[in-house]
Amino acid sequence: MAADSEPLRFSEKLGYGLGDAASNFFFVTFNIFLLYYYTDVFGLLPAAVGTMFLVTKVLDAVSDPIMGIIADRTNSRWGKYRPYLLWGAIPYGICGYLMFANPDLSYSGKLIYAYVTYSLMMLAYTAINVPYSALLGVISPSSIERTKAASFRFFGAFLAGWVIATFVTPLKNILGGGDDALGFQLTMGIFGFASVALFWVTFATTRERVTPPQEDTNLRRDLAAALNNGPWIALIFAGIFSLTNIAVRQAAQVYYIKYFVGDDGTPLFLIFDKTAIFLSLGTLAMLVGVTFTKMLSERFDKRHLMIFLSVLNALSMASFLFIPADQYWLMVAINVFGNLVAGPTPALVWSMYADCADYGEWKTGRRTTGLIFSTVQFSHKFGLAVGAGLAGIMLSWFGFVANEVQTDDALAGIRFMFSVVPAAFALMGVVAIYFYRIDSELAQRVERELSARRAAPAETG
Repeated sequence: MAADSEPLRFSEKLGYGLGDAASNFFFVTFNIFLLYYYTDVFGLLPAAVGTMFLVTKVLDAVSDPIMGIIADRTNSRWGKYRPYLLWGAIPYGICGYLMFANPDLSYSGKLIYAYVTYSLMMLAYTAINVPYSALLGVISPSSIERTKAASFRFFGAFLAGWVIATFVTPLKNILGGGDDALGFQLTMGIFGFASVALFWVTFATTRERVTPPQEDTNLRRDLAAALNNGPWIALIFAGIFSLTNIAVRQAAQVYYIKYFVGDDGTPLFLIFDKTAIFLSLGTLAMLVGVTFTKMLSERFDKRHLMIFLSVLNALSMASFLFIPADQYWLMVAINVFGNLVAGPTPALVWSMYADCADYGEWKTGRRTTGLIFSTVQFSHKFGLAVGAGLAGIMLSWFGFVANEVQTDDALAGIRFMFSVVPAAFALMGVVAIYFYRIDSELAQRVERELSARRAAPAETG
């Protein structure tokens, strides 16, 4: 067995996983709390925030593919993708903090500030996360090893998500002393330092082992090769639908618990209120779920497994439409179940992206790892923006008014946003996954034949 095909060391898989923990110290916070922060703390109108989330995606439509193209053409002593983890970490941490700096401005000034800092953060996220994601495609030539690395990635992501879900509300209450704006600012400062340190650990512990076969860097040929990759296109649509589902539900859940369930911030257990307990246990369930990824992926085809788990998760979300406001612990239990079955799906999907990079090289002779992961990254950010934007706009449609007693129509709208809307998008993602045609047999064939091709020059040289 070639050295580069050997199983990845635990330290490398752990180091790779910590990179997504670094990402999610900010990104999960954005998904859960950013719309709430902008409306209930920073004082912006929900429709204005929703519009901002959608408008700024024009920048991502350009920046994500460009970053993938740049990364694919980078050549350094650290590889193609790892250098960006080293140099992009500090800008990422600073931009994330500035989003919550809460300057004393007029309403128009606050809206402009939100546009500028959100856009800068998305650029910083692109600059570091497109290469980080592409690193999964070159960390090993083995599909199984990449799936294991993806499992560590999402264990790190969900661990960071659990920290955020559990401690953001208590931390901002303690650090702010009743001032939510100050509490968010100091909490995000802590997360900023943590994210920088973790990205540097990822840089120090990982290696790039797969070298693209082509020597030319013809962009037109790279784009043609990508567009000829049907499974990749299916995953783009699946990503948009799945992340829209996640964004709508995560944006709605703070409003759902605060206004429908009735959470006034009073601790229910120690320092944890209803919101913190609901978010914490749900994220902990995802953390447990991701640990089953390796076992499930070795026993079942990834595509079939994705469809089955996604349908179960959709049903669990839809059920919230029928749960009365006084059944808090039933809500917690169903949320735990839904997150448990959803736990393996992100790691499965990202390993499927890496399989798409192999498939593209096998089919066309060109490996476009950075381009593939950049466009998938865009589909995810686009889905998250559509979901968060849709949530903000729907709040306005239903007559939501921040920090007031909500009307029956507003409460019904919040419940609809938290249940039916994300479930519908989850099922649309299932339809997209149906058209992903790389099964286990084809993936193994691609891996064998690529290994033979890469070995051929060495054997004949």
